[in-house]
Amino acid sequence: MQKTTKIILGIDPGTIIMGYGVILVKNNVVSLLDMGVLKLLAKQDAYERLQTIHQKVVDIIKQHKPTSFAIEAPFFGKNVQSMLKLGRAQGVAIAAAMQAGLSVTEYSPKKVKQSVTGNGNADKLQVLKMLQTILKFEAEKNTFDASDALAVALCHHYQQSNVLLGSSAAKNDWKSFVANNPSRIK
Repeated sequence: MQKTTKIILGIDPGTIIMGYGVILVKNNVVSLLDMGVLKLLAKQDAYERLQTIHQKVVDIIKQHKPTSFAIEAPFFGKNVQSMLKLGRAQGVAIAAAMQAGLSVTEYSPKKVKQSVTGNGNADKLQVLKMLQTILKFEAEKNTFDASDALAVALCHHYQQSNVLLGSSAAKNDWKSFVANNPSRIK
């Protein structure tokens, strides 16, 4: 059996609060390495905030040396200006990852929730509780941005695992699931 180790950096982009989560996957066992938020001042110049976001992602990459990078896609809302600002924040985070030579994958919020909880319409608390169960950590107050980023990283792991397993029915049974996801079973 081939032993594999992956470090996945997940980002929940934002222009005021950016969440990040880093997981280690060793022999298909997932563990939490780091999670947190970058809080920016709303009154700070928009371009200075983008520079700060870029630098934070660069610093996280230098610290943890991830093997892949996943980011949450913007939620399509009615406010065009908000979407533009969020897209810029996402863009500088992606640029930092690409400068480091990382592959970049983007997931919709619904896909992330579906992957982590089994429900694409789960709320933030449900996602957090599932992450606590899977990764065994205590949540601090106001950690939704960090837990969203952690969920993006975990979603990426699950999606990569599914790609590696293939899509044949024989590989999608409970026995295979349990064998391939021991960290998700109590």
